[in-house]
Amino acid sequence: MAITAALVKELRDKTGAGMMDAKKALTENGGDMEAAVDWLRTKGLAKAAKKSGRTAAEGLVAVAVDGGKGVAVEVNSETDFVAKNAEFQSMVKAISAAALNASDIEALKAADLGGKTVEATLTDKIATIGENMTLRRMASLEGASVVSYVHNAAADGMGKIGVLVALSAENEAFGRQVAMHVAAINPASLSEADIDQALVEREKAVLTEQARESGKPENIIENMIKGRMKKFFSEVTLLNQAFVINPDLTVGAAAKEAGVEITGFVRIEVGEGIEKVEEDFAAEVAKAAQG
Repeated sequence: MAITAALVKELRDKTGAGMMDAKKALTENGGDMEAAVDWLRTKGLAKAAKKSGRTAAEGLVAVAVDGGKGVAVEVNSETDFVAKNAEFQSMVKAISAAALNASDIEALKAADLGGKTVEATLTDKIATIGENMTLRRMASLEGASVVSYVHNAAADGMGKIGVLVALSAENEAFGRQVAMHVAAINPASLSEADIDQALVEREKAVLTEQARESGKPENIIENMIKGRMKKFFSEVTLLNQAFVINPDLTVGAAAKEAGVEITGFVRIEVGEGIEKVEEDFAAEVAKAAQG
């Protein structure tokens, strides 16, 4: 069967493969379109697997809200070039919408996205775009009202930092202010009640050693530690932090003035906790060009 330009174009449109790859797939499979698609998928999967060892520390966080539920999803890529790619952004937006109906990250990977699972869609995109990508995290939040905010937005609803804030009642303007505070200050928890106890104990141990070096009596040291721990909680718990919009008030006091209660928050930042290999700009461009 003759491999026409129209056939090659049709296969490219279906798969996103390059012209030469599409032509070779059709040639190898005698012009059979479906067999050529399968052949390309097989090659694409092999290509994706080869790239899976690369560090994916860039990418986007996307947020989506529906009524009293919000989700934040982090999808990583190797370079910021891909994070600015419209095709990548479209996929991330679709994944965040699917996350509204997913209970956790594994359920999200298995969720349907236009006839394919999210995981299969991501694998296909690795093959067509040519970079390793990972669906790294998702977090959901529910409340009477959920407000979202994206910092360093690359497109609508997605950027480098995604924040969700749950309130006891509708107050979009105040909720957005709190979300901006969370993006900037990065509190460890909502209040003292839900802070990680390991973090508390570690801080207390450091403060105890510092106090003992002063040589003061144990009863004085105990009071010193109480005062310093109170300061610690005011710095790391959202409700006790000075509100960036009005530093004369704590966030908790500002919420009271606004007539709402803050019941929870989520903050996800791209690449947080990933050990990234630093490269100079020229090296990054060269790597992107090589694919």
